[in-house]
Amino acid sequence: MVERMKVMAEWDYAPAVAKLGYTRETIYLGLGDKDGNYIFEKRPVSDDMIDKFIGGRGFGLRLLWNAVTPETKWDGPENEIVISGGPICGITQYPGSGKCYSVFLSPLTEQTYNSNAGGYFAPLLKFSGFDALELQGKADREIIAFIDGDNGKVQILESNITGDKNSYTVTEHLHEYFANDEKDKRNISVVSSGEAAEYTYWGCMNFSFYDPRRKAARLKQAGRGGGGTVLHNKNVLALVVKMSKVTGASTGPADAATLGRLGGKLHKEINDFDDVQCRMRKVGTAHLNEIMNDYDLLPVHNYKFGRHKDIGNIHSDEYTKRFAQGMPDGCWYGCSLACAKATPPFKLKTGPWKDREVIVDGPEYETAAGLGSNMGIFDPDWTIEANFYADHYGFDTISLGTGLSFVCECYELGLINKEQTGGLELTFGAKDTLMEFIHRMARGEGEFANIVNLGTRRMKKLFSEKYGADRQTMESIAMEGQGLEASEYRCQESIAQWGGYFLTLKGPQHDEAWLIFMDMVNKQLPTFEDKAEALFYFPNFRLWFSLVGLCKLPWNDIEPENNHTKYKGIEAAKVPEHVQNYVDIYNAVTGKSIVKEDLITMSERVYNFERIFNLRMGKGTRAWHNCPDRALGPVFEDEWNARPDYFDEKLKKSGVEPEDMPVKEKIIKLRKHRRGQWENLVDAVYKRRGWNRNGIPTLETIHRLGIDYPDVVELLENNLKPEDAF
Repeated sequence: MVERMKVMAEWDYAPAVAKLGYTRETIYLGLGDKDGNYIFEKRPVSDDMIDKFIGGRGFGLRLLWNAVTPETKWDGPENEIVISGGPICGITQYPGSGKCYSVFLSPLTEQTYNSNAGGYFAPLLKFSGFDALELQGKADREIIAFIDGDNGKVQILESNITGDKNSYTVTEHLHEYFANDEKDKRNISVVSSGEAAEYTYWGCMNFSFYDPRRKAARLKQAGRGGGGTVLHNKNVLALVVKMSKVTGASTGPADAATLGRLGGKLHKEINDFDDVQCRMRKVGTAHLNEIMNDYDLLPVHNYKFGRHKDIGNIHSDEYTKRFAQGMPDGCWYGCSLACAKATPPFKLKTGPWKDREVIVDGPEYETAAGLGSNMGIFDPDWTIEANFYADHYGFDTISLGTGLSFVCECYELGLINKEQTGGLELTFGAKDTLMEFIHRMARGEGEFANIVNLGTRRMKKLFSEKYGADRQTMESIAMEGQGLEASEYRCQESIAQWGGYFLTLKGPQHDEAWLIFMDMVNKQLPTFEDKAEALFYFPNFRLWFSLVGLCKLPWNDIEPENNHTKYKGIEAAKVPEHVQNYVDIYNAVTGKSIVKEDLITMSERVYNFERIFNLRMGKGTRAWHNCPDRALGPVFEDEWNARPDYFDEKLKKSGVEPEDMPVKEKIIKLRKHRRGQWENLVDAVYKRRGWNRNGIPTLETIHRLGIDYPDVVELLENNLKPEDAF
């Protein structure tokens, strides 16, 4: 038990009640002014904020823009973490309605980042009176910020948690500390990171929800971009919110009956079709393992290969056996898709909690592949343990998996050696050694571990400078863009997915567009213009979820039975009936009267604002849309020789006859061809997005979207050049 904590500062407020999805107030927490005082402020939400930025990620970007300057660094006190859910966040009638976005300047990318998470934090924050939380400054000691929505009180507490300060420990303590009894624990949500956030740029933020059936606090991650690192840098051990007065009417919807009708419709689809579609209720996103393998899309050995003979060991059936079945697993009230799988008491074999039985959240597909096949490991129990410790320590599992896969390949290529790694042979599949290395990274133990902790982009630089590793080879094989490690799909053969990863706002993260099947399997995007249209529509449509507080999975991981008979091609991929559901839900909550085309315009406005924000931070141009050779095709002969007939045929279609040509030369020829295709794709996508050839939104675009604020116009006028126009 945690002893009573010292109150450093306290503020009483009258909680605003949500109406039509908004409380129209945000809370600003300043962690020390020039005199060391804590600052509490209610700030109004204007009509312009609601109309132009909607909520969630949009609110976060607008508030962060106002807080920082072009000179602000990720570890500067001006950097903020802004957490916001959006107008639909917190409804209980429709599955997947508990999401929020955290926005901050990233230590990895040194530009804006936004990361989504489930759990109860965002809904409880809204019902405590706030559409967003702004956290700025740095505390002079380790603190916990507590928002008590039940009593209209905010406290800054001096943490007295000692010893283990990792996420599961901190979260369990704080649910216990702030709850009146066992039942009350469900009214609390905690945001924390772990001890690794002191050393790594891969620090994640864990958002909790209390599972009354398992009597345990569980975690959902805002994993990407280093938000946990920023939280730790601000000397914040945890953020806590408590609110017990939650009902289906807490968002103040205009039309609750429509929400109930649409929710009932989707609940029925989930009940009737999930078992024959994606099996989300049984295995969650891990159902993708064997599907990706079948289509050569599973990342194996740092994305060298797309399938592996041992796929049976990590088949989704293996995870189904390990996940608890027959227990609801939604991470917010009313979500019957129930994809938040948990491994029931699992006995740990390593680390500080060795021999302890724990509940493990996941793994989801990205973790199963990143901390699995990509590292050459086909052992679900190892991946489950790595998943647990990554969450506990506060590591983003995707960056951890991709980054360690890069390390393994560098080791096997002889670019780094055992002496440099601290005596560890970091080869693909070296399970015991890699687990030990994860523990070392979490402790910040040794020079090599702390270089890896800085992320792949900095690894390339430091491996070259300190160890003499060949920089050109590392640039070819390192799967990172804009400083962010790629998520876990092998995209070599999908031109559209090159753009889905490497023409994004924040780096190669799968939340913008997943076009591989549409492009490779269904052949629905034959021209560069077709690909550009898909790379306009889907990133914007997916961004809309981040504005309103919804999870993406109920959109297309469950479909109406007649979706592919009633609709064809790209239209079927949009799942039109569900798109209309979202239009109707938005109108039912907010009382507005949008149509489906408005979803794209709402998102396009924020998409362009974020691109301009990155330009303001010294990024946001064509030069920052880097795409590594490994993403475009084979780098080494063994990759080509794994599918020689396939790649020979690709070379023939490029106009080169491969007969009697050495494999090394074939690789060079195909790479040259694909680099040309990449540049053509970049031009087509930029033009469709209303940007110039340098990737900067035009004045015409921002005028059309209504974000032509004076400071935005001035920034563009200083960067747009006539020679870059299409």
